[in-house]
Amino acid sequence: MQKTIELLRKNDELKIIDAELDIYLEIPHLAYAEVKKKDGGKALLFTNAGDKKSGKKFEEPILMNVFGSYKRCELLFGRTIESVADEITKLLHMKPPSGFMNKLSFAGELFSLKNIFPKKLKGEGACQEIKYLGDDINLHNIPVLTTWEQDGGPFITMGQVYTQSLDGEMVNLGMYRLQVYDKNHLGMHWQIHKDSSHFFDQYQKAGKKMPVSIAIGGNPLYTWCATAPLPYGVNELLMYGLITKKPAKLVKSLTTPLYIPEDVDYVIEGWVDTAQLKVEGPFGDHTGYYTLAELYPVMEVSAITTKKKRVYLATVVGKPPLEDKYMGWATGKIFFPLLKTTVPDLLDYHMPENAGFHNLILAKMQPLYKGHAKQFMHAFWGAGQMSFVKHALFFDESAPKLENYEAITTYALNRFMPESLFISEGILDALDHSSPETLVGGKLGIDLTKAHKLEAPTLLRDEELFLKVKELIPEATGLHQFMIRTSNPITVIAIDKKRKASEYFNNLISLSPYMRIVVFVDTLKNDISNAYMLVWRVTNNMDAQRDVFVSGLMVGVDGTNKNSLDGFHREWPDDVDCTQSVVSALKLRGIWNLEESLNEQYQL
Repeated sequence: MQKTIELLRKNDELKIIDAELDIYLEIPHLAYAEVKKKDGGKALLFTNAGDKKSGKKFEEPILMNVFGSYKRCELLFGRTIESVADEITKLLHMKPPSGFMNKLSFAGELFSLKNIFPKKLKGEGACQEIKYLGDDINLHNIPVLTTWEQDGGPFITMGQVYTQSLDGEMVNLGMYRLQVYDKNHLGMHWQIHKDSSHFFDQYQKAGKKMPVSIAIGGNPLYTWCATAPLPYGVNELLMYGLITKKPAKLVKSLTTPLYIPEDVDYVIEGWVDTAQLKVEGPFGDHTGYYTLAELYPVMEVSAITTKKKRVYLATVVGKPPLEDKYMGWATGKIFFPLLKTTVPDLLDYHMPENAGFHNLILAKMQPLYKGHAKQFMHAFWGAGQMSFVKHALFFDESAPKLENYEAITTYALNRFMPESLFISEGILDALDHSSPETLVGGKLGIDLTKAHKLEAPTLLRDEELFLKVKELIPEATGLHQFMIRTSNPITVIAIDKKRKASEYFNNLISLSPYMRIVVFVDTLKNDISNAYMLVWRVTNNMDAQRDVFVSGLMVGVDGTNKNSLDGFHREWPDDVDCTQSVVSALKLRGIWNLEESLNEQYQL
């Protein structure tokens, strides 16, 4: 962490904030605002953190937004992201060499791979300079942040969670939300599909407690590795060795059999009683919504160890853009070669951060035969973490660059017809709130690999079209059209919802000469001219099996909040919003410096 801080300082990527600030809302709100700035703002080092509720002051600084720009990502990786992807491609296609010189080169490459594997050290590490055991254990002595007003409490956001299988043969490094319940208990928010949850099942069946060691800090690459979508049973720290050309050096935890990097700043060790579950949450999450309180495993802490000179690493979650925009960018680039092993004809893919990654993927492929795109959809929906993707758009090789949203949207809308739609069902991320039941819901694929010639509708001005819509839907409060120069303009209609959206859509069929794609959103909390946040709202709120309607050439999408009108009986969560009294207080102190236009653009 100290080396990271110095690296960021040297490259003008660090802002030091010495003002006295609270770990409850104030520090997270400032980090949340910073990452909304151009190029992700700066990494933030808070040197004067305290807990106003208890009166406690913390001696360690808090570092946030460390991965929050493309430049900082590459600084922390120590190389270009593309070079890591190229190396993985080379490994995947490594063939036995022919000729003496090729064999020498091959031997050199194989020898360099020895540094990939983590190395276990004897004795203790720097992370164990200070030890707390028994009655001295107190999680409240760590500056764990409370991010949002409705959060169930403070939670660790950048924890490296080390676990192992019951037989000790497989180890896993993951990142999960970790709620602080009291001085010696943590909530383990590992969702049912995660590797740690699979291990938990093994211990539960055997009637045994499960060891867990949680690290915070050290080389930031450990934290990134915790998010890496590697296959089940593969040690994520192999990626650290591959990237740095140095093995991760590990030491054994004091009270569990698990090994952790010797240079992390904190280690929280403990045991999970597999017979005990406790309510965890609610918490604002990276979806931009609160995830609801649910039962999850609990860890009883058996030891806390730290460095003498330590830094607390944290991030902030909520509405996009966030630090995970940049971490996700690196992950997408690096793991592209592995994804191609499942779908060899994949040319490129991109997951827009304003759709929360899992809510939307854009993919470019080489279509070779009829139905190829649909085959891709099934492959994606069955491939590791890609299986959580809700909406997937597939393009052919002639499509523009996927990150060029204006160009790729134009290309899509000029080729789209309702027959391009493919709706299925599959598993969903545990954080998804829109489906009628948890963990399973609608999937939407759109095949844009084939061009369809379609006449554009007759264009009307927004005001003129709204008057016609208002006659048919009295609950409509506003209308805005996007992409009007394409064959399929998008008409966004705000409504004060009193009926199912499908009924509103049916009312509009007589207006099909003027409209092609109609999107319904609630009047409250939506700006119908803000495309970035509309993508966030609609991809979060829709379940394709329930919320897509077709009549002739017209397609409707329901992006409203769901309730009993829709036959929806789960609890619908609130948006994650900043606490205005906190923002006002920070403004009065001259600490909050986010432009008001960005506050509105990203709906803070």
